[in-house]
Parts: sequence; structure tokens; C-alpha cells
Amino acid sequence: MSAIPSGSTLSDVTMVSRHVEAGVHLLPRAPHHRIMVHASAATRSYCNQVGRYFVRRAGDIDLVPAGEEGGFEAETPFDTMEIVLQPALMERVAAELGGRARASRLDTRHLLRDQRIEHLARALQSDLAADAPSGPLFAEGIGAALAVRLLGLDGPDAVRVNRLSDAQLKRVLEHIESALHEPLSIDRLSQVAGASSSHLRTWFKAAMGVTLHRYVLRRRVERACVLLRRRDLSTSEVAALTGFAHQSHLAHWMRRETGQTPRDLRRAQPPK
Repeated sequence: MSAIPSGSTLSDVTMVSRHVEAGVHLLPRAPHHRIMVHASAATRSYCNQVGRYFVRRAGDIDLVPAGEEGGFEAETPFDTMEIVLQPALMERVAAELGGRARASRLDTRHLLRDQRIEHLARALQSDLAADAPSGPLFAEGIGAALAVRLLGLDGPDAVRVNRLSDAQLKRVLEHIESALHEPLSIDRLSQVAGASSSHLRTWFKAAMGVTLHRYVLRRRVERACVLLRRRDLSTSEVAALTGFAHQSHLAHWMRRETGQTPRDLRRAQPPK
């Protein structure tokens, strides 16, 4: 099995794109949970654990919990997206959501079909493969969402939350405005709000109609547009002042949010 990294290792969640050759493969025990999303056409393989053949299709999911091992024999090569989740993340999310979810031992699953897990996996893969990844706030959100899904908190018995108070929301918004030029993590913002990170994600979206990650990006782009119109700073300086890694990172998100690049915006400005 050859691994082709599509991104960097993160504290709680890791994504690796793997190309698996035909043949026998063993999955040794590991201290983390493994979620494997099939990313090729139909592939026939023999599962050693259950002693039968499976046909995996694009989007089929295999879950191997921490401490479990597995093995299979693939008849043809295939590609898969492998997500690693740390058990500590599962425990933390369960605790943050009021104790109504138990981060108990996960079961091994084969050929699981779950559109939300597949969507989250593809979002993480696309972001990590991009020239300008969104950063830790986005990755942390994906990891927590995967943990929530695996814990089964999205059904009718899901935890019901209230909302951010006006004072909490005001503190978060003011902190974001004052720190757009700095890295912003969910842990930092949850401390500002005085709420758990899982609650903050849910309550913020309910209050603002957009995810916390998207709100921060939009405010960075809006601030960048204001600075670009002034024409007294270079694009790289504007990127640094608005929390983007470099000017290409800024251009990427400006194009997604406004349909314009920094160059487009400046060309459209009338000369002084």
C-alpha cells in the first residue's frame, strides 16, 4: 500500500489519500480510529475478519476503531481516503455536549453508507489538497463534526442547545474583529465566549446564519477589500494584515467570496 499525503497532520484529525495495490494487506492495531472512504469504481475484495467477499463502491465507508486490527485481499488496485481521529477528540466532544453521548467503544463497520461522513471527508481532502488550506479552524470543525456523527448525536435524541447570550456573541464578534490578522482557533474563541467549542459552533451558526469558520473568512476578505481600495499597501501586506498566509491565499478566498481577485478589484478602482 502506498500513501500519497494530501495534507498535513493535524492535532485531532489527519487525512491521507492512499492508492492501494492489488494483493493482501494487513491493518495492524492502532491507537486511533480509522475511517476509510472508498474513492474508486467498484472493487472486489475479500475481508479476512468476516471471511467473505465484498464489492466496495465509491463512497462506501469502513470504520476500524482504535485497538482493532483488520485485513483484506484486493483483487484490483483502488484509491481510498483515510481519516484518522484521535479517541481524545471523541471523549472531548461527548463531554462538551452535556454527557448525553457516551464515547464508548466504536464497532467495526464495513460498507457503511453515510452521506455526511462522505461529505466531511471530501471537504477535508479538498481543503488539505488546496494550495492555500483554510487553517486549523476549518480542520478542527471537520474533526468535531465527524466525532459528533460517529457518536450518533444527529438523530432525534440529539442534544438540544440554547443560544449565545447577547454579551457572549458581542465578545466573540469583537474579538474576531480585533484579531483578524492573527491565527484564530476554536479553542481560543470558545474561551472568549465562555462556552464549549461544540456549543459555540452550534450557537454561533444559529445566531449568525453562517458557520464560525465562514464568518471569519468573510470578515477577513471584507477587511482586505477595504485595505486594497486604499492603494497604499501591497497585496502581500494586505494579506498579512488580514490573517492570510500569503497573497495567493488571499486571492483564493477573495475569488470564492466576491468573484474578484485583488488585482481585479484594483483594476476596477478609478485612479485617484
